[in-house]
Amino acid sequence: MNKKILYAILFVFLFSCKTHVNSDTVVYNNDFESANTTNIENAILGQYNGSAVLGQYNSSSNAGNFKLTVNNLPKHDIITISFDLYIHDSWDGNKLAPYGPDIWQMLVDGKVYINTTFSNDICADGNFCSPQSYPFNYPNNYNNPKKGAYKTNLSGLCSVTGPNTTTQYKITKTFTHTSSTLVLQCLDKLVQMAQSNTSDPGCDGSWSVDNINIKATTL
Repeated sequence: MNKKILYAILFVFLFSCKTHVNSDTVVYNNDFESANTTNIENAILGQYNGSAVLGQYNSSSNAGNFKLTVNNLPKHDIITISFDLYIHDSWDGNKLAPYGPDIWQMLVDGKVYINTTFSNDICADGNFCSPQSYPFNYPNNYNNPKKGAYKTNLSGLCSVTGPNTTTQYKITKTFTHTSSTLVLQCLDKLVQMAQSNTSDPGCDGSWSVDNINIKATTL
């Protein structure tokens, strides 16, 4: 074969083969230091551990949830949501009434992606520790308190003082998604005993979030 023809065929072949590269776009990022609560329904801003946070939330003392709407998403196939979740003070995990269960949920576009429980019990030798479902879903999992946590030695926010009474979790969830709008909702179903150590449900147990990041990926 003529070398010129061979080179021409090779040239066409090389430049007609397009290498596919996934495209990631950060569509939402908020550390709440600028007090930006645009498009957040029931936004509550607070301070914890030297940082601005969204919270604290408790379904018995306030709405117990927030709802973030992100509009005008670019074309995409996958969404990844990540944030810091702080579990403050008294959480009793999988305990049954009148103590619990203390449930926390994350929904996207009305679909439940996380339905779990958390326990802030400190497991001293010889003591019963209330199990939690996280990092799996409730009710079919029984794990030690604070399993899957990022930090366990943080101080309480209200009813329980001292170290080891707030637990930090790094939440990350990836799922298929193609809509141009996304609605993220986080909420609790906390149970407070009648004989609690505080008359304020929001002080008995609560939660807050920080550093919300939402990434859209095109395959």
